[in-house]
Amino acid sequence: MPAPAHLDPRLLRAFVTVAEDLHFTRAAARLYVAQQALSRDVRRLERELGAELFLRTTRQVTLTADGERLLPYARGVLQAQDDLLAAFGQARPLLVDLNSPGLVTGRLVLERARELAPDLELMARYESGLAHAAAELLAGRLDASLGRFAGLAPALRAGLRHQPVRYEPMAVVLPEDHPLARLAEVPLSALAGETVYAGAGNPRTPEWTDLAHRLFEGRGIDVAPPLPLAVGEEEFQRIMDKTRNPILAVVSFPAMPSTVVRPLVEPVPLSPVSLVWRKGLVHPALEVLRRATSQVAAEKSWLRFPAGGWIPATDAAVMSVHK
Repeated sequence: MPAPAHLDPRLLRAFVTVAEDLHFTRAAARLYVAQQALSRDVRRLERELGAELFLRTTRQVTLTADGERLLPYARGVLQAQDDLLAAFGQARPLLVDLNSPGLVTGRLVLERARELAPDLELMARYESGLAHAAAELLAGRLDASLGRFAGLAPALRAGLRHQPVRYEPMAVVLPEDHPLARLAEVPLSALAGETVYAGAGNPRTPEWTDLAHRLFEGRGIDVAPPLPLAVGEEEFQRIMDKTRNPILAVVSFPAMPSTVVRPLVEPVPLSPVSLVWRKGLVHPALEVLRRATSQVAAEKSWLRFPAGGWIPATDAAVMSVHK
């Protein structure tokens, strides 16, 4: 089959995103498109190239030899397009990490930014944790992320800037038949003797595991030992089904089948969230994103520190908390 005279860059971006995630659902979430639309775009690209790019089974997605061959060319075309637009005053897409699909904070901020500047393109990414995203920010492969800034190593923080977004109350995800599931709120002391999953061993989220250790210290609560990398609701569901351990989360964590999400109290532990970006980054959409962050945080009272709230002293300093 002869090569097509023109390839829509949108199809190449769909291909590259799937190739990076090797998961159509996560790739669709990153691109903010329906999974069916993404699959359709990939199939169209395969037809236009006359090559199968992915091997799909019910359990996994892998690149074919043709897919491996196409990937560096596709990345090169997209980078060239971004460079061309930038050279003529048109901004490339701003790549914004929302951590995980289903979390509310980043989604609301990104939606507001798109409302404020519909002519600018802001694209969602899902890197799971700020520690991993920070390295991507510094390498220029990502533009903004959300997470616990104080949990990053000083060497990483030195190359980044941040803007406080939210003190999000923390929660615990429980099997629906757990004795604590009947409570509307779970006192932290009620978790004494429990082993709680908090991402230990996940190289993308050490800042979250560190926050759990600080919260549980001296309270008789254990952090579950390292488990294989878990990203997304499906993986958390697998962990819950396998271990039956409670999972440390935030109150906006999406409910999973056969589980309940219960706020933690006495004290009310808070997850400090900042918008984080690379020092020196200049992009019109970044300023829009920062403005959207300020607007939504003010409307939702996200930066009002609640009575009985708890965060580590290191986070209080970074977030400029005055209690």
